[in-house]
Amino acid sequence: MVESKIDDRKLDVLRAIVEDYVATEEPVGSRALVERHDLGVSSATIRNDMATLEDEGYITQPHTSAGRVPTDKGYRLFVDRLAEVKPLSPPERRAIQAFLDGAVDLDDVVSRTVRLLAQLTHQVAVVQYPSLTRSTVRHVELVTLAPTRLLIVVVTSTGRVEKRALETAAPVPDVLLGDLRARLNAAVYDVGFADVADAVADLPAAFEPESRPVASAVVGSLLDSLVERREERIVLGGTSNLVRFGPEFAPSIRPVLEALEESVVLLRLLGEATDDGALTVRIGHENEHSGLAVASVVASGYGPSGDAVAKLGVLGPTRMDYPGAMSSVRAVARYVGRILAGS
Repeated sequence: MVESKIDDRKLDVLRAIVEDYVATEEPVGSRALVERHDLGVSSATIRNDMATLEDEGYITQPHTSAGRVPTDKGYRLFVDRLAEVKPLSPPERRAIQAFLDGAVDLDDVVSRTVRLLAQLTHQVAVVQYPSLTRSTVRHVELVTLAPTRLLIVVVTSTGRVEKRALETAAPVPDVLLGDLRARLNAAVYDVGFADVADAVADLPAAFEPESRPVASAVVGSLLDSLVERREERIVLGGTSNLVRFGPEFAPSIRPVLEALEESVVLLRLLGEATDDGALTVRIGHENEHSGLAVASVVASGYGPSGDAVAKLGVLGPTRMDYPGAMSSVRAVARYVGRILAGS
């Protein structure tokens, strides 16, 4: 949080400047503040307060004889001290629930979440798929595709489904396949991915010698399917919203688009979302990537029972409706967590 000794009246002036600039896209002058806000002081007092806020680095004058606009420091103070995360209205909550409850699988959940966040906030939405390393095994299915070809399907606690095909030296009898399926599920149900290898280490030895090669091959293929991919899956939505962010953002669209194409950058943007699903806001130059110095990111972890297994959020200009974005991101993260808890 930014430390500040400015008094409540100047904080009210800063709040009014931020709100007006976000709404109008125009620098804000003292006359506009008097006309639009009941600040209870004269125009001269407001001008003095604006001068103090400018000296302190919370607002700046972009052009001669123009009004003032917030700086990154001003937005940070607004978010830390002034912005309220307003609860969504009952109709908004019902609309979110109805939209997300219609999802049929994890891919659909992620796709709907991206579209929903982009629609609610009019920003670029970013959603990370649940991490395998933070998941447990819910079910293992073995399916015969051909006489000597099996499909191993692993369903995780976060709704993610991993599939891997396996060629066998000879056809696998149905009785052996059923026995393998039962023993695998008994060994790995609700086991964290990091502990699966230990849970199945002795499983092949429990079979008759002639069945051990198949059991070993299935166990090996299962473990291979649980190895976390280096490329985390990230889904974007609403990138077309970049064109409506105003003339001050137009020169920066290209570096922002380039940054959005890099998964590593997106993961870093979402990286401050903590395990308990706390909301984080990164403003302007607080973003490490130079191409995003004109952008802000509102993010949250999401997952079943409040245990964050991935992150989601929105990216837009620093001239953002922070209370609205924070409210939407928090609400959607909670709803997605509930869906995963019931998967």
